[in-house]
Amino acid sequence: MQKIQNFINGEYVDPAEGQYIDNIEPGTGKVFAQIPNSTQEDLDQAVEAAKEAFSVWSAMSVDKRSKIMHKLADLIEKNLDDYALMESRDNGKPLWLAKAVDIPRASTNFRFYASAIVNFSSEAQVSEGFMVNYTRRAPIGIVGCISPWNLPLYLFSWKIAPALAMGNCVIAKPSELTPMTAFLLGKLANEAGMPPGVLNILHGEGKGIGQAIVEHEATKAISFTGGTTTGKIVGATAAQQFKKVSLELGGKNPNIIFADCDLDEAVKTSVKSSFTNQGEICLCGSRILIEESIYDEFKKRFLEECKKIIVGDPMDAKSIMGALVSSDHLDKVDSYVKLAQEEGGTILHGGKRIDKEGFYYEPTVIEALDANCRTNQEEIFGPVVTLNPFKTEEDAINIANSTRYGLSCTIWTTDLKRAHRVSHAVQSGIIWVNCWLVRDLRTPFGGMKDSGIGREGGNDALRFFSEPQNVCIKL
Repeated sequence: MQKIQNFINGEYVDPAEGQYIDNIEPGTGKVFAQIPNSTQEDLDQAVEAAKEAFSVWSAMSVDKRSKIMHKLADLIEKNLDDYALMESRDNGKPLWLAKAVDIPRASTNFRFYASAIVNFSSEAQVSEGFMVNYTRRAPIGIVGCISPWNLPLYLFSWKIAPALAMGNCVIAKPSELTPMTAFLLGKLANEAGMPPGVLNILHGEGKGIGQAIVEHEATKAISFTGGTTTGKIVGATAAQQFKKVSLELGGKNPNIIFADCDLDEAVKTSVKSSFTNQGEICLCGSRILIEESIYDEFKKRFLEECKKIIVGDPMDAKSIMGALVSSDHLDKVDSYVKLAQEEGGTILHGGKRIDKEGFYYEPTVIEALDANCRTNQEEIFGPVVTLNPFKTEEDAINIANSTRYGLSCTIWTTDLKRAHRVSHAVQSGIIWVNCWLVRDLRTPFGGMKDSGIGREGGNDALRFFSEPQNVCIKL
């Protein structure tokens, strides 16, 4: 059994107090590694390393930083198979999905920001014959990046890449449930030529080392992705020290299916958006709203597609769904299915644990629930979706906006005017029309309401990880 280590000042080191946490493989339910349960002493070491490295990294030319980050992207691509295997074992997702999406997108994150910083422009205002004002973007210093377990390397890299690109030093904490790909990244950072102390990776629990990173006076900005309840704590803590904070939190995303849609495409993509990664993606559509005139036909086709979903060993290429991330999360998902039945819901498909080693659950479809019941209002974050009919466009918008979340929404219609009209009325930070999970890194990413504050992606991320400094020169 492997004992992984923290990555501090360019070296792998054991936790200062020698404390470890078991890392469970979701596909088998067995311990396959131990991770450091880091403490304040580990954080202090990382802070000192980052302070020493900041003067070197922030003063390095943009071209040189860019080359190092491009090299890191190359190395991730070179090690794709090993990284995908480790992520699949660590997270429970099918190996093919890690190979096709998670690891390639992690590499792309580094490559995008390596290119973005050499093309990033500042602003200038010229008063002819009198003065010039210009704004430069200065690195903040040391920043804390805390990432979730559902897309381990993909979201870990999405945070640290823009932070590093802007010349900051990073203290990062991956989820204690999925630490392995972040652990491996330290070695590649060294191979890419990143100076020691620029990237530091600490493992442990969110309530322990995660909270300590947020509280530490040396971290000047915090980027957090995770649950809304934890996000409130992170935001409140950061506010006490006037830190910059970006929170990408929960979602209860609607898929709105209008009668004029391409029904075949709407059905197939809705199945994907419901059950990809076992439904453990913040952008999964968990409330499918269907216009009454096509409700029965959509339901019939949707259930036919659900029956084709194979749930099995993440290493098996035939598995469309793998295992949920942990025993506790399996219990949570199951409890919501039981709650749905108590609330009057009818299970059309699935609804049960799968009796095998590991944390497996059937893809589950439920109907006949009130739009305001807990099952339709609370984030489940698993392979559970509800089917909900609506009569009018106004009804669909009201139901879509009825939750406290506002992360993403998918709209299916061939009416261009309706697509724009409904997109503008739905309270979500991300809107997909006739597609799902299509991304362009140049665009801002984030939610409304309890789905978080701040934006990731594109220049928004570069601006977040920097401070504007206005310079006025009198002519």
